[in-house]
Amino acid sequence: MSKIDESDEKEPTFRTDFDPAYGAAIAVAPDILRVTANNPSAFTFKGTNSYVLGSDRECFVIDPGPDDDAHSDALIAAIGERTVESVILTHSHRDHAALAADFRQRVDAPLLGMTARPRGDDGGVGLDAAAETGLAFDRVLQDGEVLDLAGRRLEVVATPGHASDHIALALPEAGVLFSGDHVMAWSTPVVAPPDGVMRDYMSSLRKLLTRSEGRYLPGHGGPVERPIPFVRGLIRHRTMREAAIVKRIEAGDRTIPQIVAAIYQGLDPRLHGAAGLSVKAHLDDLEERGRIVCETDGPLQDRHYRPAD
Repeated sequence: MSKIDESDEKEPTFRTDFDPAYGAAIAVAPDILRVTANNPSAFTFKGTNSYVLGSDRECFVIDPGPDDDAHSDALIAAIGERTVESVILTHSHRDHAALAADFRQRVDAPLLGMTARPRGDDGGVGLDAAAETGLAFDRVLQDGEVLDLAGRRLEVVATPGHASDHIALALPEAGVLFSGDHVMAWSTPVVAPPDGVMRDYMSSLRKLLTRSEGRYLPGHGGPVERPIPFVRGLIRHRTMREAAIVKRIEAGDRTIPQIVAAIYQGLDPRLHGAAGLSVKAHLDDLEERGRIVCETDGPLQDRHYRPAD
């Protein structure tokens, strides 16, 4: 387990100064284009980023995005006359994957990604990030494998937590990592049970601390610069959130709505359900570690928690 350096023991500074330039292909690094879908929301920020990488003749696409004809056309324009060698998903949430089946047929390329665990109910929250079901991968990716695509070596880095099938994709020689929703400059991701698991998310953050890429290109918003201190800040943020939840339970709060009201003051009401699921993810982890006890079952808002004896 990686230790947080004392010099970086602070929460991350989030950045919201991002111009999505809908429909345009923006060069974000040599031979890397970003095309942002016009699907802004409380969960997707200003839209989902798709990336086109490659040479003059070949390329591949990361996260084709939501089911939107205009965005599909913008990606085709960014590809131009190049052959598309693969379409790759960082994870199967709809804002990243709903276009995938149709798009891979449009460009006649195989679809690659990691297989998710069977998903259960999200507690009735109805997140924009709900999973795209029925995806049929031409190739299921494995942690640590290296793909040779369009003259580049792309490493698969399993980063479950936000979703069980979440991966990051690294270009070590370029010092770039495509971080999907796992690490974003504008916000922390929702970790929503049952598919989202807080312990996995924290382990995946610590896993990135062992890597050397100096720039992350995320699924929403602008790039993450100096990512190692930023990731340490995310770990600190979640550690502090866990401590606040434990404190509320020790103070007498027993339900998720009580905890959300206490520690998410001023939160956009549209995000209350997602905040409740994030609290639930922390509570699941705390329960597994024997620190708290869930006394009742049933709907999330009705479950009662107390400190362990």
